[in-house]
Amino acid sequence: MAPPKKSSSPAAKKGCCGIGGILKFLVIALGVFLPIYYVLEQKLEKFYIFETDHLHDLAKRSIAAHGNDTRAIVKYIVDELKDRTETTKHINLDEEWVFNNAGGAMGAMYIIHASITEYLIIFGTAIGTEGHTGRHTADDYFHILTGTQQAYVAGEYEPEVYPPGSVHHLVRGSVKQYKMPESCFALEYARGWIPPMLFFGYADTFFSTLDFPTLWRTSVVTGREMIGNLLKGKL
Repeated sequence: MAPPKKSSSPAAKKGCCGIGGILKFLVIALGVFLPIYYVLEQKLEKFYIFETDHLHDLAKRSIAAHGNDTRAIVKYIVDELKDRTETTKHINLDEEWVFNNAGGAMGAMYIIHASITEYLIIFGTAIGTEGHTGRHTADDYFHILTGTQQAYVAGEYEPEVYPPGSVHHLVRGSVKQYKMPESCFALEYARGWIPPMLFFGYADTFFSTLDFPTLWRTSVVTGREMIGNLLKGKL
């Protein structure tokens, strides 16, 4: 006579239920999130308060007015955005500089605006840097204010060169190597989905620099601006 079959242990049943519950939650979450994402993706343009043509023109006018005086150029840009009807409520006037390590490159940034769909910063370094652009969920417009930026696309044999007054457009989803050979500062504008870009911005801290005080300060300023803009109705 065959021995009776042993029933599954309570622990095994609990483990199966646990995994099944997690999978069920993920399916439900995706089912809710994906339609919302699709709808918002189609309407991204409606959430933007900055215009790429205006920012390029503003960058060129600031250079024409102040030459290589980066501090004066930054003030010129912020002053105009502060007085512009579309952006006046969404500009950070506190010039809070923090270091930024991302993709192997290091510089410093001043966050002028940060929200779910846009950010606008001054980024640069006085001594040069080089690194990976990252592959992002937003289009990135790098308006050179002082100095020169170079970029390289795999398969090419010559660098892209961006002098003051030019704009380097990194198309959403694309990637390049970039270099600022010497002192270089830029007005950097990104439009698209900003939160996923934070992983790229944080990775070097956890796997290289371990500069957690800077990470904390960056998170405080970014979070404050994003939440503040959400409360003002700016996605």
